[in-house]
Amino acid sequence: MATPTDNAVVVTAASNRKFYSLSSSGLNRPKRTSHQIPDDIINNSEINNAIAQLPDNYNFEIHKTIWKIRQTEAKRVALQFPEGLLLFACIISDIIEKFTDADTVIMGDVTYGACCVDDFTARALGADLLVHYGHSCLIPINQTEGIQMLYIFVDIKIDTAHFIDTLKLNFDPGTNLALVSTIQFIPALQSSRQHLSPDYSVTTPQCKPLSPGEILGCTSPRLTDTDVIIYLGDGRFHLESVMIHNPDIPAYKYDPYDKAFTREYYDTARMQELRQKAIAEASRASKIGIILGTLGRQGSPKVMDNLRAKITASGREHVTILLSEIFPDKLRLMEDIDA
Repeated sequence: MATPTDNAVVVTAASNRKFYSLSSSGLNRPKRTSHQIPDDIINNSEINNAIAQLPDNYNFEIHKTIWKIRQTEAKRVALQFPEGLLLFACIISDIIEKFTDADTVIMGDVTYGACCVDDFTARALGADLLVHYGHSCLIPINQTEGIQMLYIFVDIKIDTAHFIDTLKLNFDPGTNLALVSTIQFIPALQSSRQHLSPDYSVTTPQCKPLSPGEILGCTSPRLTDTDVIIYLGDGRFHLESVMIHNPDIPAYKYDPYDKAFTREYYDTARMQELRQKAIAEASRASKIGIILGTLGRQGSPKVMDNLRAKITASGREHVTILLSEIFPDKLRLMEDIDA
């Protein structure tokens, strides 16, 4: 295996860049259901002209959304976006209202991940349909009673040829590569795997119900027979999850936006030290606060009830705190709680 330095080699993109697709890669993947969308929506020039306002490498599946709204006869549609996609919310809202009979509500609360699906608030706002953008179906649609659900993954096309060339330049043939990413780049990741497989041992590890190669900030696989982890995406939130699970495997990040390829580190020993210290302090507490997350579907009442029972059995007091987000300054206000 090649051993890149901290300043890993970056390949300059050629002028005639290629975008490999899943169809050209030969990947055996279930076909999309676009054929079910009527031709009068797919081929509507007004709709297509409106869609042209959006970035052409972002797939917001507008045709599918319009068809879903017409099919369900929804009159009010709630749109939920992560922070990075909110700038497109008004354009998408205008398109939906122009080409359907529904009005729209853009949900402005912060959305961190797939567990933040806020069907409760959408129902309270009188919405018939909630369209959740940018995350996978962690909360199944059969668990959101009283409201229709539509998940839009927002596939993002990237310069996959540059990504592939970067890996080939930095790692010797035969290296065991584990490719991971977020849902937006999974098609690009799977396509890249097909093109790398002749020269490398490539895996896209899976934690069900997530897609192969997909990781979350709270969910990632423990790997075996892996030389390096390659994360395709920006930021570190998701990457740190797989680094914590696999502290002995070198991790690298390829940012598809600036095409930077970097070696990434996580101080696992320091993290474990801090957690052990926190556990020790909590073990001495006589009054314990239990925070139930209220941001979307983050909180688990069953887990909370189990903790309550165990704390009560230990002879200590407990108090339940409902919070959408946890801020240290807010916790400091609860001076009568020990941990």
